[in-house]
Amino acid sequence: MLLENYFPVLLFILIGILVGIVPMLLGRTLGPHKPDPQKLSPYECGFEAFGDARMKFDIRFYLVAILFILFDIEVIFLMPWAANVNELGLHGFWAVMGFLGVLTIGLAYEWKRGALEWE
Repeated sequence: MLLENYFPVLLFILIGILVGIVPMLLGRTLGPHKPDPQKLSPYECGFEAFGDARMKFDIRFYLVAILFILFDIEVIFLMPWAANVNELGLHGFWAVMGFLGVLTIGLAYEWKRGALEWE
């Protein structure tokens, strides 16, 4: 196996590194750099940060995030079906209807359990 066959891969890696590093170096060298205490202070949502960054969060934040990821991934599974709906025929239609039925049952369960309500 000749190493010259890997030249395009090496070139691709070098260009990727240059595209990632050169703009940062240009911004650092050409841009103004005048740090002051106010610029370097932590800023959150318009007011000073309070509390420890490692404080415990309410479990509802994680539950909402997990539900979002779950339903978002399920929508991604629907996209290839929507693109090929004419070619799949009746069997593909009913397979997706079963999938959507399971999703609906899961959503109803989460709704009934109060996972979607915020106090």
